[in-house]
Amino acid sequence: MLAAARKDALLERLRRDGRLVVKDVALELGLSEDSIRRDLRELDAAGLAVRVYGGALPASPAVADYDARGSVARSSKARVAAAAVALIEPGATVLLDGGTTTLALVDALPRTFAGTVITHSPTVAAALLHHEAEVIVIGGRMFKHSAVACGSAAVEAAQKISADIFFLGVTGVHPAAGLTTGDAEEAAMKRVLAERAAETFVLASEEKLGAASRFGILPLDGVAGVVADLERKAPLSTELRAAGARLVGTGGVARDPAAGQL
Repeated sequence: MLAAARKDALLERLRRDGRLVVKDVALELGLSEDSIRRDLRELDAAGLAVRVYGGALPASPAVADYDARGSVARSSKARVAAAAVALIEPGATVLLDGGTTTLALVDALPRTFAGTVITHSPTVAAALLHHEAEVIVIGGRMFKHSAVACGSAAVEAAQKISADIFFLGVTGVHPAAGLTTGDAEEAAMKRVLAERAAETFVLASEEKLGAASRFGILPLDGVAGVVADLERKAPLSTELRAAGARLVGTGGVARDPAAGQL
């Protein structure tokens, strides 16, 4: 089997199963494990897969550059945003991560919301200029990929604030990998922010579900909920719940009437 065909087969397995194990695929295709590992290294380098111990996971498309992400899954982000806004209590102090799904949340947030919004994203802060909410901006070194402040100055400033609810942006929500993103320093900043809120909810539009990135943020059971644009009966929904996720449905999918969860 030619290298291109092997890689296509590996990517199809990732799309179908959401993960692959090197020894199983090597046996199935009649190839050496070294050949499969080499192909996975190349797919990882191309941003098409994420290598993990013993195999690989699907790479998240949400690690594309900031401008490109703005045009991805817009309707899904709008559904997630609307469900997230419904979790915000009047007068609450809300901590917002950066990213395009968070911008969709700001767009869905009523301009009459009179609470406080804290963010380390200048783009999110600018989007709140015409809202009644008080806006507090955490400063630091700009991580341009996500248009957020990171680094020691941002961490120090974040440790001095507290919030009722934090909306966490991620690039991957996967049953095995948990909540992930593409940069180690950004992942650390997200963990600090999560520590400063009474509750943390993940914004999970469709392109992030079942995908993974290089750096872990938190386990699925380490947050209050995942606002997921995902059908309740979808196999991935079942896998995520089994892995500890508490799934909050969007307006476009059925909810559990007893708990408001998927």
